[in-house]
Amino acid sequence: MATARQHIDMDKAKKTAEQVFGLLGGAVISAMIYLGDRLGLYQALQGAEPLTSEELARKTGLHERWIREWLQGQAAAGLLDYTGEGRFALSPEGALVLADENSPLFLGGGFSALPQQMAVVERLPESFKSGLGLPYDAFGPEGARGIERLFAPWFRSQLVPVALPKLEGVAPKLQAGAKVADVGCGAGIALIEMAKAFPQSAFHGYDISKYALARAQDNKAKAGVRNVTFHDAASDALPGDASFDFITTFDCIHDMAHPQVVIRAIRQAIQPQGTWLIADIHGQGSFEENLSNNPLAPLMYGFSVLSCMSSALSEPGGAGLGTLGFPEPVARRMVTEVGFSRFKSHDFENPLNAYYEVRP
Repeated sequence: MATARQHIDMDKAKKTAEQVFGLLGGAVISAMIYLGDRLGLYQALQGAEPLTSEELARKTGLHERWIREWLQGQAAAGLLDYTGEGRFALSPEGALVLADENSPLFLGGGFSALPQQMAVVERLPESFKSGLGLPYDAFGPEGARGIERLFAPWFRSQLVPVALPKLEGVAPKLQAGAKVADVGCGAGIALIEMAKAFPQSAFHGYDISKYALARAQDNKAKAGVRNVTFHDAASDALPGDASFDFITTFDCIHDMAHPQVVIRAIRQAIQPQGTWLIADIHGQGSFEENLSNNPLAPLMYGFSVLSCMSSALSEPGGAGLGTLGFPEPVARRMVTEVGFSRFKSHDFENPLNAYYEVRP
């Protein structure tokens, strides 16, 4: 043992300990962000003059002592501004990230399923032994809500005005009246935004998550749109009749146990002159490239074990692509194998996603 210790770089060991302790701090602060979002604290601070813990407690109906500790922790983490004399403020920039759900920079929703995500950790040792992951609905209703809130800001602010006009011929088709499918539609926000913008078109959403589909139906009713239909893909699959003018898949191919089966079904469902818009997690073509060029790689590999790869291995023979498993080279190969011949990358200025315009 003494000999082994002689070869240890203690400076490196200390730096590793500091790094691990910092990661533990990030986990704890994430829990505080969850509470701030869940309790409406960021929304209460948004646009307000600097508040004391007493004032914020009165405004939210919560207990002052707990509010005070939360405020101090958020200021220590750099998420709130401390203005002196016991007063705290959420900056306009911070509000875009933590309070304003219509902002394309809003990330508060990404924390809303944090307790459920952490809870599945206790089930994952068995997955490491058996190789079989957990189904997408393992996180329960809050999992579907969390995914919705994470991606909805981009759908609401960027999809119709920014992305669709850059796809060749798609917007005119939608204005005239087209048949559209969103495969892996989740809570339906993307479809609902398109349906509101293009009332002449018919929109169909397909998903296997019962929790997401329940939210989709509720979101449809709240939006008052009538040109959207949601389908449980397990019993009402995408028809292979080449009838769809436009098909979308948003951040779901890498989650699928059998993505090639779905990609083949999309090829059979789309018209000869149709367009398929793929949005998937932006990753590099190899682990080495992600290691050196992808600052989000640690987060993405963690999400993969907790959710994405787990879902993609939740059935026997699952592909197990994982969060970073569908980069452009893989996407090009898989769509080409089923008969798509045109592939174009787009940059819609979303740090999380890559976008591909695919045609037969």
